[in-house]
Amino acid sequence: MLNLVAASAYFLLIHFGVSGTRLRDTLVARLGEGPYRGAFSFASLIGLLWMIYAYRHAPTVHLWDQLPALRPIAFALVLIAFLFVVIGLTTPSPTQVGMESKLAAGTDIARGMVRITRHPFLWGVALWALVHLVMNGDVASLILFGSLLLLAIGGTTAIDAKRRRGFGDGWARFAQTTSNVPFVAILSDRNSLGSALSELGITRPLLAVLAYAVIFCFHGRLFGAPLVVW
Repeated sequence: MLNLVAASAYFLLIHFGVSGTRLRDTLVARLGEGPYRGAFSFASLIGLLWMIYAYRHAPTVHLWDQLPALRPIAFALVLIAFLFVVIGLTTPSPTQVGMESKLAAGTDIARGMVRITRHPFLWGVALWALVHLVMNGDVASLILFGSLLLLAIGGTTAIDAKRRRGFGDGWARFAQTTSNVPFVAILSDRNSLGSALSELGITRPLLAVLAYAVIFCFHGRLFGAPLVVW
């Protein structure tokens, strides 16, 4: 279990201690944007693989019983998470790495899923992690999925801070028409749900549903925990 704690601490440290902070700005100034991104991506990959390895070899210490009655709700919530992740990854947004220049388009870049939240990928990961944390109910899952949940939610504010420092008024205009927390901009009449849904199209949601179906069917083979018994 200590190995998993160490892996999770390392993964959180490199993100909260470097990415999105002024230390990152200093490193980019010294190394250059490309070399920094390469080094950080490599460090993140090492941390993620370490966490997965440690999780698979951690002892099982139950904190609460399994919750089979909640499985249908869990399946539905994970589908929503897939929609956020896949649609978010395939929708241009200045919050994505390398797309900061999109801020030059002003508020016009806030389209589709970005109208719902400017961080759809991270909120999708957060929802996925929360569901897995609750449904597993053991110490190792609490550490792994809790760390990913914390990273995803904290990452939204870190990215906002980084963009605010780097792009000032351009970021302020974009942030005014969007929201970090899903649906807040829509509920406060700063954006439109109808426009968001009409701009999603068909392809992106279908890709999300297909990805969900594949993982659902092969979850047992991929992760050793079948979701259904055929």
